[in-house]
Amino acid sequence: MLSRMKGVSRRTFLAGLGASAVAGPFARLLAGAASPARAAAPPARAKRLLVLFSPNGTIHAHWRPTRTAGGGFELGAGSILEPLAAHRERLLVLDGLDFRNATNHEGGMAAMLTGGGGLQTESRGMSVDQVVKGAIGGSSRFPSLELGVQTSAWGGGVQTRMCYSGPGAFVTPDDDPRHVFDRLFGDVVGGDAAKLRARRKSVLDLVNGELVDLHGRLGRAEQLKLEAHLEALRDVEKGVLGELTACDAPAAPDVPAGSTYDNDRFPDLTRAQMRLAATALSCGLTKVVSLQMAHTIAPTVFTWEGLGDGHHSLSHSGDGDAHGVAGFVAAERWFAAQVAFMTELLLSYPDPDAPDGDGTLLDGTLVLWAKEMGDSRLHVCTSVPMVLIGPAGGALRPGRYLDLGGRSHSHLLVSVCQAFGIPMQTFGDPENGSGPLSELA
Repeated sequence: MLSRMKGVSRRTFLAGLGASAVAGPFARLLAGAASPARAAAPPARAKRLLVLFSPNGTIHAHWRPTRTAGGGFELGAGSILEPLAAHRERLLVLDGLDFRNATNHEGGMAAMLTGGGGLQTESRGMSVDQVVKGAIGGSSRFPSLELGVQTSAWGGGVQTRMCYSGPGAFVTPDDDPRHVFDRLFGDVVGGDAAKLRARRKSVLDLVNGELVDLHGRLGRAEQLKLEAHLEALRDVEKGVLGELTACDAPAAPDVPAGSTYDNDRFPDLTRAQMRLAATALSCGLTKVVSLQMAHTIAPTVFTWEGLGDGHHSLSHSGDGDAHGVAGFVAAERWFAAQVAFMTELLLSYPDPDAPDGDGTLLDGTLVLWAKEMGDSRLHVCTSVPMVLIGPAGGALRPGRYLDLGGRSHSHLLVSVCQAFGIPMQTFGDPENGSGPLSELA
């Protein structure tokens, strides 16, 4: 059994998630703790990029972490980022980043991932995901995968698009999970996913005996970790992807046809797209994914949070409007909870690239949660909130809250590129400055 668990190959993972694969992160616990040198050694560089977006800026007083003695930070009770508290040690919370030469919703949306600039710049007017795609995506079936949640009801324009293949050249996000599923797996399931799903049993049930055996051989602390790990996997399995018994034949999303722009379906659509993103990354179908949750000036009404006003309207609530501010904070906390859910998904999958079957999908995946504005009430693109989630190949040192004092966010985009071994020194308009954010390492 030990040999099977320690020898999980990428081919085995793709063929089916057996006990050895789903419990891969725990195999080393049976063989003894890893040596300090091995445990501390990060991979050479990031291997996958995931960009998440949520709209309409923030209210900094409710977003900023609280600094603690010794240089640490806390995500305060009731704060926007509190839903990410369980992953605090994996976060790099970035404050004080400015978009140069960009104002208002539209300007921020266009500059967020591009840094501005034209065809003659080092990044050639592309967004950072598309630059990274050019470096690492060529061998994947999908060099990049652009997903959205209710992103195209207003058509394609500077308000609704964040990815660019060149100056003004939008890369349209697919905001229909059913269509995304067909693109990813339609040639495998042949349109008969329901019958296929009915013939399959849960992978966790099929290998229950092995898992029980593994559980009994671990100490109590490790048992609790394994139980949490398997619970996360079962949540994925029972969700919109149904049985995740094999990467080449998952179940279709359980999202009704015609519901793509149903306001109250926003949470279901978001989770469906996140599960598809995680599956595509874990199966090696792509190495670059962007997920755009709505768009700037989004009118989404968070009815599931008991709110009656649209997100954009709430984002303009003044400090004297306690009810409006509370509503906006509740909506922003919901977005933070989705980022936490995405992080947990990445932690629940084995790393398909690990030669010994060790680690999780988050290992080697650089996650960027981006916004297009700072304080939306002022229509400014200064002090725009950004969060990186790692670890990712030694490219960043997580577990910190950094105030970057008005630095151009183009430096962050350079840092993202350099994390993938792309030797860029500027991103977007070169007048924004050159070099990475040295503070991240």
